Amino acid sequence: MGKTFGKVIIAGAAGYLAGLLLAPKSGKETREDVKKKAEEVKAKAEVKAEQVKRAAKAGAKDLKKSAGAVEKEAKGMAKSAADSGRVIRDEAGRLSTEAKERGGRVATEAKKSLGDLRNDVKKNVK
Repeated sequence: MGKTFGKVIIAGAAGYLAGLLLAPKSGKETREDVKKKAEEVKAKAEVKAEQVKRAAKAGAKDLKKSAGAVEKEAKGMAKSAADSGRVIRDEAGRLSTEAKERGGRVATEAKKSLGDLRNDVKKNVK
């Protein structure tokens, strides 16, 4: 839209100037008309420039606000991941301890069963 708008403005200004130059007016009148039109165009350009400036400030403010929200969300996700890692490590430690205890009980039971089996074999095989 920006390029098209600029082309329309340039074409309009060129047409206006061509009309002024070809119009049957005195040089003084033509210069006054050109000066008046230039002042009008300048005033419109200043209004548009102020509108663009306000829009840019509003856009920058929105961008800053959005960046802050994204930063906050990223920090929250990082904390959640760290908390999850801690929970996983704690659970892994608990499971490791439980596995060692169960392994120890199984080994003790296996030794006892082996001893019982040896005694049974000695009694029954002679």
